Amino acid sequence: MQIILLEKVANLGQLGDIVKVKDGYARNFLIPTGKARRATEANIAEFQQRREDLEQKQNEILTAAQEKAARLEGLVLQVAQKAGVDGRLFGSVTSNDVSAALEGQGFEVAKASVRLSHGPLKHIGEHEVGLDLHTDVKVQIKVIVVGE
Repeated sequence: MQIILLEKVANLGQLGDIVKVKDGYARNFLIPTGKARRATEANIAEFQQRREDLEQKQNEILTAAQEKAARLEGLVLQVAQKAGVDGRLFGSVTSNDVSAALEGQGFEVAKASVRLSHGPLKHIGEHEVGLDLHTDVKVQIKVIVVGE
């Protein structure tokens, strides 16, 4: 299916690109979330009229993400979890836990933005966790898991 992108999508294209994607990806994700529209002549003409507004909106979103990344840079987050004597957690620290801990510190970060590169954290100690605040803005924070 041919679609026109209304914002930058990672590994797909920039704002205004007309790309061909699988039908299910377009119907089930890109179009319902407002990231794209079908590339019909009417939609392309409408996009050309709205292009400046869309670019300005995307620039504002990028600027807000960069400001949030500057505040998050170097943040050390502490998460408490029940653990055994050998330092292994009884459960695990997931992206949901990291997102909730960030919210407790006053930062609103969606759990889908938290990138645990090696899966859930299962041991006590310091771990590097990535946050994807925007397709162009990524930041690393340190999460210290302590036992209760």
